[in-house]
Amino acid sequence: MAKQRFRDTKQGRITKNAAKKEKKEKNKIKYAGRMDYFKAVLIDSFMLLMPIMYFVFYVVFSGREDYGKHWQQGGLYILIALIAIESIFLIFKGQTPGMKAYNLKLISLYTLKKPMPQLIVARQVLAKIVLLAWGWLIIFFDYKGRNLHDIILHTALVYDDKE
Repeated sequence: MAKQRFRDTKQGRITKNAAKKEKKEKNKIKYAGRMDYFKAVLIDSFMLLMPIMYFVFYVVFSGREDYGKHWQQGGLYILIALIAIESIFLIFKGQTPGMKAYNLKLISLYTLKKPMPQLIVARQVLAKIVLLAWGWLIIFFDYKGRNLHDIILHTALVYDDKE
């Protein structure tokens, strides 16, 4: 291996080792931390879920008592609306409000870009199923900190480099 010379550095020539190192750093993915993920989900639950629940409780069913009589139907309305709104945010912006607050974005691990709309909707549906089936505990056992739905669909939450 040739020794790196000062004049090469000064003139801006890149050596082979520096080029390889730069390429490795470029391909490295910065996965979102578990705490940032949980904080983003918490913000989404207040900013997206609470207005949906209010609408279903008081507009669709005329009060909490009526909702209590038909809680399965009401829960299905809430779940479908939440999946639809989160999917719309992810399709058009690539982030939900909680993800935006913690500078996170959703990517496909195949393309390292925003996933296709079908994959986003499938991810959101699978995320709700995983949540109900205690599959979210996988996040503590995966060394990258991904959930079961992200592992199955080859997606990941990563830190956004734009900001």
